[in-house]
Amino acid sequence: MTDVPVLQVDGLVKHFAVTRGLIRRKIIGLVRAVEDVTFEIARGETLALVGESGCGKSTTGRLILRLMDPTSGSVRFKGKEIANLDKGELRRMRRHMQIIFQDPYASLNPRMTVGEILDEPLRVHEIGDVASRAARGRELLQIVGLSPEHARRYPHQFSGGQRQRIGIARALASGPELLICDEATSALDVSVQAQVLDLLREIKRDTGLTYVFISHNLGVVREISDTIVVMRSGQILERGVTAEVLAKPQQPYTRALRAAALDPTTMVGIKPRSVVSRLGAAPEQLAPTSQGVA
Repeated sequence: MTDVPVLQVDGLVKHFAVTRGLIRRKIIGLVRAVEDVTFEIARGETLALVGESGCGKSTTGRLILRLMDPTSGSVRFKGKEIANLDKGELRRMRRHMQIIFQDPYASLNPRMTVGEILDEPLRVHEIGDVASRAARGRELLQIVGLSPEHARRYPHQFSGGQRQRIGIARALASGPELLICDEATSALDVSVQAQVLDLLREIKRDTGLTYVFISHNLGVVREISDTIVVMRSGQILERGVTAEVLAKPQQPYTRALRAAALDPTTMVGIKPRSVVSRLGAAPEQLAPTSQGVA
């Protein structure tokens, strides 16, 4: 008997109403942010959701966690539909589904020490007592390459890469099985990106975690993912084994994204939005340049 996939997304749809008027709000249209998205992830696999800004990949990540409700469709975690869960059931399930946010400067509460930040998910999920939670916090800091003494400091006392490590530690605190990395490296310097990718790979190797890795950068995706789902305008355009899709992309859009992604040790290239706006150009005109960071 085969294992049930950790995550199954089936026909996922999210529409946002466009309204006009301050008092009597009138719906004048719809933004189709996610349109009939379907995929599944096996235990221990890393699936990448890629595409330019606004393609619906981050919205898909939030729908998976039910940080927002879908217009229609299904999300099942270990075979259980999450749309039907009440608040208590959803909170208990979220212990096993966590997220690393893009901005390490905005995602940490500046008024809390690192120790308090790491203690919070343990308290919310009623894991351990005060002493065991403090010990878990020190352990988590060591896992992500920081010192246990850092628990007494505040976020502003750390660099961006260190803050993202703290964000990773917080996401790991409750012992999740599924981790959504929402552009988790895009706000970091090149060398720090490589360090965080190495850390995520090491954590996956040691824990067997399943990742949904959301990114616009195919250079980063190539380094960490097993399978890839390419999104554009809320829809899936292409999917498959990462190495195969990147070696021989079938869609012009995927080829344009690939043109924006140079070697991950340099990370210098055209912004994906700039590249895909030139889809009508000849292939040689889609070669990377030094304009901006991919």
